[in-house]
Amino acid sequence: MLDEPHNLSFQSVQNTTPKTLSVEQIAQYNLRGFVQPFDIFSVAEITDIRSYVDQLMHEMGPQGAYGINCYQARLRGLYDITTDPRILDHVADLIGPNVLCWASAILSKKPHDPKVVPWHQDATFWSLAPARTVTVWLAIDDADESNSAMRFLPGTHDQGAMRVQQTDGSAVFHKETANADALGNPFTNSLNAGQISMHADMLVHGSLANTSNRRRCGLTLRYCPPDVQITDETWARGVEAILCRGEAGNWQTHPRPDNDDITKTSSPHVVGNN
Repeated sequence: MLDEPHNLSFQSVQNTTPKTLSVEQIAQYNLRGFVQPFDIFSVAEITDIRSYVDQLMHEMGPQGAYGINCYQARLRGLYDITTDPRILDHVADLIGPNVLCWASAILSKKPHDPKVVPWHQDATFWSLAPARTVTVWLAIDDADESNSAMRFLPGTHDQGAMRVQQTDGSAVFHKETANADALGNPFTNSLNAGQISMHADMLVHGSLANTSNRRRCGLTLRYCPPDVQITDETWARGVEAILCRGEAGNWQTHPRPDNDDITKTSSPHVVGNN
């Protein structure tokens, strides 16, 4: 655990010999704070994954209608998606050979779901330092502007923690990035089912209400290198990290679970895993 203030500055990726990404894609991540799209799962594979996710949400009932938070160390199926080498090959080019996943979330917006996710910076919710988490968004469904795909404000990842303001009652969070309209034009993170995007933990992002007749469901996976440290012991109680590749440093990690029945376990629910 660290007692020092959070380091929320962005550190450019210095990787001149990436194995999966191109040098140009790394440059885009450094400049804009995100890079996408990447084909990961075939149509058949993502169809199976979608059926699995649908079953998890069904078994959770109303509690799982919007999100299933931090079961990557509790459910074998989620563990296996999280540690898929095709995803890890992309992530490792950004954070190095030692890869931890400390949180995950299935996030689903039903057709005509009025929920708005306001503009925000993820790392400001977390007790981690330095800010080096890369979030993978795996599209379970096709996501585009019409069904509330995630939106990014390019280049906002390297400006430190921005001022926040209160939101109204229609938003998922009680606070949002202030004056976001002055931060540039949004980029819509359109993805086909089975594709991923990757974005930096300080990138301002959010999503609008789903006004379409189509669901928008995705799986977020939070990856970091082991030099990132948890800074608050209370917050740490919600973290169940898994070692995906390489060495874990001083992180406590969890093995692949035998269980894949969500009704037989529960989540520690990391605070701020949105």
